[in-house]
Amino acid sequence: MIGFVQSLGASVLALSRIIGGIVLFTAIALRWVLVPPFYGRQIVRQMVDIGYYSLPVVGLTTLFSGMVLALQSYTGFARFSAEDTVATVVVLSITRELGPVLAGLMVAGRVGASIAAEIGTMRVTDQIDALDTLSTRPMQYLVGPRIIAGIVCLPILVLIGDIIGVFGGYLVGVYNLDFNASVYLSKTLEFLEFEDVFIGLVKAVIFGFIITLMGCYHGYYSGRGAEGVGKATTNAVVSASILILIANYTVTALFFG
Repeated sequence: MIGFVQSLGASVLALSRIIGGIVLFTAIALRWVLVPPFYGRQIVRQMVDIGYYSLPVVGLTTLFSGMVLALQSYTGFARFSAEDTVATVVVLSITRELGPVLAGLMVAGRVGASIAAEIGTMRVTDQIDALDTLSTRPMQYLVGPRIIAGIVCLPILVLIGDIIGVFGGYLVGVYNLDFNASVYLSKTLEFLEFEDVFIGLVKAVIFGFIITLMGCYHGYYSGRGAEGVGKATTNAVVSASILILIANYTVTALFFG
């Protein structure tokens, strides 16, 4: 019994230490995001890496998700003679939930791992200590531009992904399920409101912050050697993905609860 209590206490203390470390890291990172100087070249470089190079992955994911959603919706609603609601279900599902979440998870897998590996390698090879020696604040130079780029780029990716996902549903609806093109478009726009798109973009801002923050945090405190960098990369992707799902539910509950 004593051993169980000791192990439980050690687990609680370890979890508290991790949460406290993340909170402190977040506070310091936010401070250096808002304080000049701003490294414009670094920000543009990270925006290209996070935004432009993630576009094919996000586009393909949302395209096929919209196509599958149209097929599945038609199959289910056909049982109740409600096939005309397929277009509405596709556009609302994509803009509110699937677009932001899928884009966030895809970018977390691609960018979160890349950030953690890059900063972790810099930690292992003492490049971060070298920045301190050169009177360059590592948090301001490495973390700030990545967080700014993530917050700016992910809403753009989600907006493009929404359009591609809805277009995928349109392709299946018109060319596979024999919907009238004009009727499908009118049903798509009839129930779509600005609030639906806005909520998805709010989620995207939060997801972009989470992805870049977790990548920077795990990379910054990476262990030594190749094993430490590998663990940091894995932890960055896993923690970002879990936090994205938690944040998605929280934001949805706040707007629709």
